[in-house]
Amino acid sequence: MKFTRLGTVSIIAMTSALALTGCVPTDLSDASGPSGTIIGAGASSQQAAQEAWVRGFQLANVAATVEYDPIGSGGGRDTFIGGGAVFAASDRAFKVEEIAEADFVSCVPGTGILEIPAYISPIAIIFNLEGIDSLNLDAETIAGIFTGEIDQWDDAAITEQNPTVELPSLNITAVHRADDSGTTANFTDYLSGAAPDAWTSGSIEKWPLEFGGEAAPQTSGVVDAVTNGTGTIGYADASRAGDLGTVAVKVGDEYVSYSAEAAAAIVDVSPFGEGRGDTDFAVDIDRASTASGVYPVVLISYLIACNEYASTDRLDVITGYLNYVISPEGQQAAAASAGSAPISDSLYEKALAAVAAMK
Repeated sequence: MKFTRLGTVSIIAMTSALALTGCVPTDLSDASGPSGTIIGAGASSQQAAQEAWVRGFQLANVAATVEYDPIGSGGGRDTFIGGGAVFAASDRAFKVEEIAEADFVSCVPGTGILEIPAYISPIAIIFNLEGIDSLNLDAETIAGIFTGEIDQWDDAAITEQNPTVELPSLNITAVHRADDSGTTANFTDYLSGAAPDAWTSGSIEKWPLEFGGEAAPQTSGVVDAVTNGTGTIGYADASRAGDLGTVAVKVGDEYVSYSAEAAAAIVDVSPFGEGRGDTDFAVDIDRASTASGVYPVVLISYLIACNEYASTDRLDVITGYLNYVISPEGQQAAAASAGSAPISDSLYEKALAAVAAMK
């Protein structure tokens, strides 16, 4: 398992350094606050943010340990259902029918779950073409590329939107996730909402085999495949785009490049989903919005926990960690590390009340 954590040696080293300033106790046995170890699992897109959250939380709570396994959204949800993790991270919320049917081992039956959209980030459409850093593309063209209908970089659908770019006569290799992926679910949800005639497969976590292309595991695999290929294109959490070329997507009459601000803007104009519990803050993203300055290829990644745990042994660690993640300090740590957009004040107040009510 690929745990993201700060081990005892690291914590002791940081604590010793801070003790010189009188900020923390030098004796860990005297440290107040939550203690114990909790395990979470899920979205690889959250990895950079989780690393920042783990560092910040453990620095302030030296007796607590958080381990995070970035196995992917589907794996995280399954592990949480089975009780192998006390919290999950997922690039899509549980569906209403999934919640009704699932037997959440760690939760008291019938008490429901908490879903907080704690990580808001643009999904970058990344490509590798020598000498080209940015392209303008509309949703129909993006869908055509990923279904294989458009397979040459100098296709008229691309060149007409990029008249000043010298595009090569080169095959397009579209790279997609091989595993069940919340990033894929969000990307295909965008295609389905913004280009329903060109993308008819709906919002799906598992890539359709009939579209071909190159499959790669997890976010890192997609980024590596695009980076090491020629004429490649893929999709990944924007924090992992690096030096690759990126696409500005057409929204209304303008092309919008990804940014944390543009990602936050689409969330602000989107409602919560229907038919959910009071602590289920799943967002129904308006992918077809034409509002100025919004970036609709956005990933909202959720932290998922029990409203009431069957065992309360580590409840103080769980609630302490969730409180740190959603706090302005935690959200700023993720923004600095992963380029995500902080949640709004109103959402923070709702999430804070939900965490306070956990048992």
